Amino acid sequence: MGKLITIWNFICKHKYIITISAFAVIIGFLDENSLVRRFGYEREISQLKEEIEKYRGDYEENTKRLNELNSNPDAIEQIAREKYLMKKPNEDIYVFEENQ
Repeated sequence: MGKLITIWNFICKHKYIITISAFAVIIGFLDENSLVRRFGYEREISQLKEEIEKYRGDYEENTKRLNELNSNPDAIEQIAREKYLMKKPNEDIYVFEENQ
């Protein structure tokens, strides 16, 4: 019984510190919107923004190439030769591969 009274006195004496500590633990780690999850979400958002910028750059490049293909018939020949290794009759093609 004496030990229980000692614990109760400790709790009564430090009730504000215990309440603030419990609040900090709940907000920091246990809550659905905890600080740990918020930092994880912020990191994920920044990665997704970088990915959006990468795809935006790819989109702009592809749009420029499409406009070039629609306006310049020589560009079609260039892409056919580079990407699909097409050739004209009586023409030899040499492909050089880079070692990585």
